[in-house]
Amino acid sequence: MTLTPEHANALGVVELLKLEADAITRCAERIDHEQVGRAVELLAACRGKVVLLGVGKSGIVARKIAATFTSTGTSAVYLHPSDGLHGDLGIVTAGDVAIALSNSGETDELIALLPYLKHRGVPLIAVVGNLRSTLARSAGVVLDAAVDQEACPFNLAPTTSTTVALALGDALAIMLMQLKGLTPEDFALNHPAGRLGKRLSLKVFDLMHGGADNPLVSPQASWIEVVTTISRGGLGAVSVVNEGERLVGIITDGDLRRAVQQVEPEKISGLRAEQIMTPEPVTVAPSLLAYSALQLMENRPSQISVLPVVDDTDGRCVGLLRLHDIVRNGL
Repeated sequence: MTLTPEHANALGVVELLKLEADAITRCAERIDHEQVGRAVELLAACRGKVVLLGVGKSGIVARKIAATFTSTGTSAVYLHPSDGLHGDLGIVTAGDVAIALSNSGETDELIALLPYLKHRGVPLIAVVGNLRSTLARSAGVVLDAAVDQEACPFNLAPTTSTTVALALGDALAIMLMQLKGLTPEDFALNHPAGRLGKRLSLKVFDLMHGGADNPLVSPQASWIEVVTTISRGGLGAVSVVNEGERLVGIITDGDLRRAVQQVEPEKISGLRAEQIMTPEPVTVAPSLLAYSALQLMENRPSQISVLPVVDDTDGRCVGLLRLHDIVRNGL
């Protein structure tokens, strides 16, 4: 069988992915548990911030690891060693912990910075590919990120080695997150604009139509009053409440159309809200996550497009929540 260029390329990509995956597996198998434990202890005891150091591709990986630490509840910054030697070392203070990334462990700019970190009493964790390097000998904790070969056919371009270093950094950040007991709600506070953050933070209260925008009618309201209220509210529904504004039913556009179709023309004028409404409808509380409300509306045989919002303390109908409003906000 003759391989097409497309098939050959696909097989090549698969093999390279396996190469990098195998490198992470071998790293996990040979990792020194005592060194990992000491690294986690240092990070957990850190009262300042975590300072990530690296040059070139290792610097790019260090930036990403710093971002992962920060988003999972641990303050972290990236410091380019060259910038550190020219004034930016001022961001490093007592109480910080440094993590330095270097495959060779001999990166000039990084090695030049080490005495100044030591002078400030900053503990150093080294993520290196050479355990006999200057960086490894200078660090209090050494994590072995060595690889047998890069994915590059010339074994030159940093590929597999940066993947392993990134995986080690991510593992440290996530372990620290677990030790700190970070909750999904805590995580959402650091991700307010993303879909995940919205799902974990936006409440029904934030999206519902309440106050003067909450259309209400009494059970005795005429069908004309119902139509007028639905049209004025523009939400496609109206809540039916008693004198204490406690919910007794809901009327949607669909309910109204079906009721009119089923009643003899001469009796339409006598229709009342209580005859048209769906009694005891599904409701949500203002404090419920909007994403949970979305699931409640969608995960059922017949989808719900609007939900009455009922206060969970006094039982009053305080608003209407539309499926459209949830989707429009990116949930």
